[in-house]
This record gives sequence, C-alpha cells and structure tokens, in this order.
Amino acid sequence: MAIPIEEWYYEVPVITRTYVTAAVMTSLAVQVGLVSPFQLYFNYGLTFSSYQYWRLVTNFLYFGPFTLDFLFHMFFLVRYSRMLEEGSFRGRTADYFWLLFLAATALLFLSRLASMLFLGSPLAFTLVYIWSRRNPFIRLNFLGLFVFSAPFLPWVLLGFSLMLNNVFPTGDLMGIAVGHIYYFFEDVWPNERASGGRRLFKTPQIIVRLFEGTQSNDNNIEPTEILDWYGGADQPLDEDNNELPVNHEQLERNVDDGRDD
Repeated sequence: MAIPIEEWYYEVPVITRTYVTAAVMTSLAVQVGLVSPFQLYFNYGLTFSSYQYWRLVTNFLYFGPFTLDFLFHMFFLVRYSRMLEEGSFRGRTADYFWLLFLAATALLFLSRLASMLFLGSPLAFTLVYIWSRRNPFIRLNFLGLFVFSAPFLPWVLLGFSLMLNNVFPTGDLMGIAVGHIYYFFEDVWPNERASGGRRLFKTPQIIVRLFEGTQSNDNNIEPTEILDWYGGADQPLDEDNNELPVNHEQLERNVDDGRDD
C-alpha cells in the first residue's frame, strides 16, 4: 500500500516530477560531497572550450544546499510548474517540455549579460510568470498579509526576494522577461490580425513524436475541471473575498489550444 508521500509524488505530472527529482538529487549529491558546485555552474569557456556540455543542464538543477531558501524554491517550483502542466498544458507534455527548453535557452544567452552562474531560480520565475498571466482572475493570499490578483504574483515575489536577500534580483527579472516574451508570442500575438494566427513558438513535430505516448487523450476535459485543480486559497475572489464567476472563456481557450495542437 502506497504511503501518502509516494501517492503525492506519482500524482505530480511527469515533466515537473522529473525536474524536481533531478534538482533534489543534485543538491543531495553536493551535500554528501559526490560533486562540487564548481562542477555544475554555467560558464561559456568551460562549457564550449573544455567540452563540459553537462553544465548546460546542471546549472538549472542546483538550487543550493538544503536550507530554508532551498525549500522555498522547491515549493514554488513544484506548485506553479505542476499547475501549469496540469492546467493550460494538460495533455500537452511535449509543449511543456518545449516551453522549458526555449526558456532555458533564452536564459543561457541572457546569463552572459548578467554573469549568472545558476539559472534554476530564473527558470522557476519564468513558469510563475506564465501561470500568473494565464490566470488573471485568481486571487492569492501572501503569508496571510494581503490578497492580490495572480498577475501581481511575480512582482510580489520579486519584492519579497529583495527584502529577504538585500540583493537586486537580476535573475528573477530575467525569468520575468523570458516569461513575458513567451506569453506574448503564445497568448497575445496569435490573436492579432497581423500574425495570421501563426504561433512562433509552436512545438516541432520531432518533439511531439518523442512524447506522443504521454500527449494524447487528456485534452477532452471540461473547463470547470481546470479551475478545480487550483482549489483552496487560489479560488477566484473579488476585493471582499467573495467568489467570482468562473472565466469560462479563458478556460475554454486554454483547452482549445490543447486540442488544436
């Protein structure tokens, strides 16, 4: 009989589960001395001149030692990556993988400008930003202090990070910038007349075929099911914390996007 933590683990969608598992195992390997952070960080010279190509991946997996900051990052990574994968990317595993690939590639290019060695946190911020823009009517409660709409979540976390670390959050801003570019060209630009309905970030067929075993029949869901996944404190509320009507048009659009692919 499966214990609760095992049940929860296997309920997490495959891409999120794989990423979080790899991140925890990487920090564990550093903690016990199997590898050093100096072997994991991203550096253009070491990566391409010394042929240490694993750094293209490992810099996204190391979130630091097992501290409160590590738990904070894991919580937001699991929560918002899972809600994205189960929400607007439900039944679209290949599309979600492609999102992570595009975001990671963009962050690797930007890291040269900002001298960022580890890019896991900016990537998590990208996912938070995209989720927040696709769920504008959801109200969130931050540490019991105040309630705000989901689109403000990245900026609330940005301010919290600034107060907590007293360091300008360059990496978080990079994540927001990459997330906004993806959101614009996936959710806004295709609806403009000049775009002709084209999606610039459409997932290549070779990626779709790689995931065709996991990307299939999950698109036939009702919009109200999507809202149910967010439950509890994330239900859409007005300023007086009264329940708002469901934005069926937005939810149906997310489902239709999955069906079109």
